[in-house]
Parts: sequence; C-alpha cells; structure tokens
Amino acid sequence: MQYSTLGSSDLEVSKICLGTMTFGEQNSQQEGHEQLDLAISKGVNFIDTAEMYPVPPRKETYGATEEIIGNWLARRKNRSQVIIATKVAGPGMMDYLRGGAELTRQQITQALENSLRRLQTDYIDLYQVHWPARKTNFFGRLGYQYDDTESTPIAETLETLAEFVHAGKVRYVGISNETPWGATQYLNLANERQWPRIISIQNPYSLLNRSYEIGLAEFSHREQVDLLAYSPLGFGVLSGKYLNGARPAGARLTLFEAYTRYSNQQSELATQKYVQLAQQHGLSAAQMALAYVNSRPFTGANIIGATTTAQLQENIESINVSLSDEVIARIEDIHQQIPNPSP
Repeated sequence: MQYSTLGSSDLEVSKICLGTMTFGEQNSQQEGHEQLDLAISKGVNFIDTAEMYPVPPRKETYGATEEIIGNWLARRKNRSQVIIATKVAGPGMMDYLRGGAELTRQQITQALENSLRRLQTDYIDLYQVHWPARKTNFFGRLGYQYDDTESTPIAETLETLAEFVHAGKVRYVGISNETPWGATQYLNLANERQWPRIISIQNPYSLLNRSYEIGLAEFSHREQVDLLAYSPLGFGVLSGKYLNGARPAGARLTLFEAYTRYSNQQSELATQKYVQLAQQHGLSAAQMALAYVNSRPFTGANIIGATTTAQLQENIESINVSLSDEVIARIEDIHQQIPNPSP
C-alpha cells in the first residue's frame, strides 16, 4: 500500500480508500465486515461513508452503512488505527432526512451527533459537506444554470464545522460535489476568519469523467486541497462487464436501472476503447482504470467500492499496477476523441 499526507493535514491516509455505500443494501453487515477486514489486511486505513448511505438512499435503510461500520469498530476495537470520513447531506433530495436536510447550524449539529452515535465513536477524522446547499452544477451536470434561490450561506456551514473542530468532535473538514467557486468561498472564509481550511474535495473522477482537471486540479496543487476520487470505475462500467448490453446478475446497474450516468452511448464507446487497450497490454480493465486515477498528482485517495471480496481484492491490487508511457499516451488519445462522456 502507498500512503500520503492528505492536503494540509497530518492525516497519513492510504492511497486506496474503502467506499462503503453498498453496506446495508447490496451487502449485509457480515459482508461489510468481511470487506473491512480484507481492506485493513491489505494496508487500507481510510474508510469513507455518509449519513445518507446506503445507495440508493431509502428511508428504510437510512443510516445503515454507518451503523455497520460502527459495529465493526466496536468489535475490532481498532478506532485509533483507522481514519473515518463521513458526510452531512445537503438539501433537496430526501424529505425523510431530518425533515428535509439543510446545511444550517442546527441541522449539521444534529447530523453530526447522529453519525457519531451510529459510528460508535466520539470523533470524526474528516467531516465533509456531501453537496452544496445552493443550486449549481453537480451530480452529472456540466453547464451552470443561473439561479438566485436563497440557500444556507457557506459562512454558516463552515462556522458550524469550525465549532466541531474546536470541540474535538471533528479533526478536519472537506467538501464534496463542489465547484471552483464553492471551493474558493470555503478557502477565503477560512483565511479571513481563522476557521479550519478544507483539506479535500470528494468529486467524481474516472476515465469517463475527468472534469475535475478543468477547474479544480489547480486548487489541489496550489491550495493543498486533495481530490478524493469517487466512482473511479463509473459504477463498475469501466470493468467492461456491462458492454454490449450485458447486465450481470446482482450488479449495480442490473439492480438499479435508474442509474444511467455512466451508461450513455458515448460512454459505451469510450469504455470499449479503454477495455480493448487494457486487453492489448495484458491488463485488467478495472485495474488499468484505477491505476490511472492513482497516478494523478492531485489524487489524495481513490475511493473504491465492491460488492464481493474478489472484486475488492482486484481493486485494491491496482495500487501495484504502474502504467507504461505507451498506455498513458493511448489513454490520452481516447480521452481526446471522447472527452468526459459521463460528467
């Protein structure tokens, strides 16, 4: 395993982070604990979750993922050995969550206390804002549509997070599904008011979606705000298992047909090209896709998820895959032909 310091913090995190959004939906508690045990045995020390997990979010399963992780922490008694990241949900998607989640002081405080209880811990290493309160372009939208609807000010959100850090309930803060403007606001407020600086941005990044490079990679470089890359396999699409209309039993896109972000015609064409490239060089398509994300200088950690231990083993082993200059050059050629088909 490889490790690095996340952003401007003192958190030494594994380059591979275990994503857990299947725990409580596609994976039982026993299976989740098996995944956690395997990841730890391979040197992974970084676990990412969220209050709204599992996915797809449902009222009946809300909070189950954090509860599964909390039960594992209680049984293994290894809290000090792992770095736990979780997220507070933004507004507009789940009416059942705290009566309609907002990023106000009252709502975030309630969310944090609930997460601490479910995780059976008294502190969170990295607490992230899952998505903005304002209406902007995230979750698959590239173009910004002008909108002046009032939303919770970022200043209120960050001030509340600062209080959590001061109280010792949160060590560091981060953002997710954010834009360059949003990242700028968090950084400016931190500098002006001596509040905690964000250390990470959890945004999508994969061979099918490199939009992070356009406006946010420079933030990572100049401001020590690292990318936590989510969906690095595009919901498993980049493994090639869905090509030619295939829908393997039990696979995410087989079970949840509404998730079409990575399934359009251009994505299929790009995936075919990437899978063929991997085959030509004797590589696993999934490992090639993950190795590319691992290799980017702005990647603080690559959040991988799986529904089986075999998948998880293969994905973790991507840390040992180095891509040749020839493979990198061919990846860039494909990207130029079909850029960002799944933003």
